[in-house]
Amino acid sequence: MGKVDEILKAAKERATEMNLPYAGALLPKEAYTLMTEAPNAKLVDVRSRAEWDYVGRIPGSVEIEFLPYPSSQPNPNFLFQFKQQVKPDSLVIFICRSGQRSHNAATMATKAGYSSCFNVLEGFEGAMDSAHHRNTIGGWRFAGLPWIQS
Repeated sequence: MGKVDEILKAAKERATEMNLPYAGALLPKEAYTLMTEAPNAKLVDVRSRAEWDYVGRIPGSVEIEFLPYPSSQPNPNFLFQFKQQVKPDSLVIFICRSGQRSHNAATMATKAGYSSCFNVLEGFEGAMDSAHHRNTIGGWRFAGLPWIQS
C-alpha cells in the first residue's frame, strides 16, 4: 500500500469514527501529501478574501469564499463557483481557518454529488491556545507547510 492509499484509509477511518457525512478527515501534512501526490486532487480554501490577503494563501489552492467577509453570511454562489472550478471526479480537500467552514463545504459538495470530499482537521491556523492565539497548536502553518503572504 502506497503513501496516498495509507492516508486515504486513515482519513476514511476518522470519518467513520467521527460520523462524518463525507469521505474523510485529514491532518494538515496528510492533506499536503494528497494535494501534491494524489491524481486529480484539489485543495479548496474556503476562508474569506480578508484571510487570504492578511493571514496567508496556500499556493496551488482553489479559493472560494464560503462565508465572505465582512458579512459572514453564506456565499449564495459557493456551489456554482465550486462546480466551475472542480471536476466531480476530483479528490477534493477542503480547508478553512480551523476546520468548521471546510466541514460544511465538504458536506455541501458531497450532497451535490462529489464522492471524494475530505476536510482538513485543524485548518490553516489551528485551534486557539490558552492565551487565545492561533498558529501555536496545530494547523497548516504550524506544520510548516507551504504558504505565502500577499
